[in-house]
Amino acid sequence: MQQQAGPQPSWWRSPTGLILVGFLAVAGFYLITEHTEHLFAALPYLVFLLCPLMMLFMHGGHSGHGGHEDSGGTK
Repeated sequence: MQQQAGPQPSWWRSPTGLILVGFLAVAGFYLITEHTEHLFAALPYLVFLLCPLMMLFMHGGHSGHGGHEDSGGTK
């Protein structure tokens, strides 16, 4: 018989994962504090770039356009 090991520990709780999270936190803090002016300058363009993404993701539940059959009404 094979012995089953317990659940695998989470990768984020390993020493490598903790170091990565710490590094990302420090890098994020630096980017926010030192480059806020650049972010605000690009913000209008980022809003326009979000429009196509919103259209793709928000129309996902429509199951396509056209080809819908009416059960009893006229078109």
